[in-house]
Amino acid sequence: MKHVVCVHTAMALVEPLTKIFQELLPEVTVNHIADSSLIKEVIASGEVTPAVRRRLLSYYNGAADAGADVVFNTCSSVGDVADYGNLYARIPVFRIDQPMAAEAVRNYDRIGVISTLPTTLDPTCRLLQNEARKAGREVTLVEGLADGAFAAGQSGDGETHDRLIAEAAQRIASQVDMFVLAQGSMARMEQRLSELTGKPVLSSPVLGVKGLRKFLNIED
Repeated sequence: MKHVVCVHTAMALVEPLTKIFQELLPEVTVNHIADSSLIKEVIASGEVTPAVRRRLLSYYNGAADAGADVVFNTCSSVGDVADYGNLYARIPVFRIDQPMAAEAVRNYDRIGVISTLPTTLDPTCRLLQNEARKAGREVTLVEGLADGAFAAGQSGDGETHDRLIAEAAQRIASQVDMFVLAQGSMARMEQRLSELTGKPVLSSPVLGVKGLRKFLNIED
């Protein structure tokens, strides 16, 4: 049986991803490493610091020590470290948002990138542009920052969190063909945003696990 270790920078996706793995990839053993100090440092610094990079690499290699076959990196803000990890970690590091990005650039020209953190926008846009280049496509990216939504969510104010995300999407809806949700924790807004804007919306958790299934060569 394959062994997957999910590395998180917050607790928000641990329970939802556990359920998604049970539904879509029950053939693997799944463990989680969650360190919320990572995203706090990224937010405070406005970027991924060398210390955050070192800690993440230590978690990736710790997963290898635990017998994992692959790391499932669940935080898009540190997506660039996951790419770096594929060069220096002892096992592959699979980004939760890579399948979402690949599907978006394959099918759409103008993509709205919705995020609750400015630190997530740049890594997600780089990923989308990289996937577009691999696919031989040119895409236009329009950023939609839901400023204040992350803090609202952290404080337990889900209503404000969701309203700010909806407002960010509506502000740029006329400029895009579809939306990607830059953070996996925003997945619950996928259907609501599609209904509000009339545009397709993609999020990363389900697509990420499906992509990991293919990566592990596990047949349906």
